[in-house]
Amino acid sequence: MSECEVRVFRVRGDADRDLPLPRRATPGSAGLDLCSASDLTLAPGERAAVPTGFALAIPPGFEGQVRPRSGLALHSGVTVANAPGTIDSDYRGELCVILANLGGAPFRVKRGERIAQLVIAAVAEASLKEVSAASDLSPTERGAGGFGHTGR
Repeated sequence: MSECEVRVFRVRGDADRDLPLPRRATPGSAGLDLCSASDLTLAPGERAAVPTGFALAIPPGFEGQVRPRSGLALHSGVTVANAPGTIDSDYRGELCVILANLGGAPFRVKRGERIAQLVIAAVAEASLKEVSAASDLSPTERGAGGFGHTGR
């Protein structure tokens, strides 16, 4: 596993001292748990940008991927609306999680509750080269097939 240092800043200082830093629940966890910095209730079908209380300095060549917590998704229908949400290496504002309640009942988010997970991943810097014909793209067995072309 490769490592990089991500600097973390408490946006509201001592007011958020009770919130744990993003951290892995177990040594083998890929993601760091993110907690809510506020109390709110999401009605069925509602979305909200939920603050975490933290700003990050993700180094160049990496990104943060905000992903749902599987337990919240399965048991309550609460997920990350833009999963995975991307945190670019040049963003320095407060990290907020766009939660969506896809369940049938209101869902109460409590301050300090784990709401999502953050995976730090390396990003390849791609350079694009325009070609003049589809035949200039390297051929594959799949070709242009998509959206269920292999069946169920």
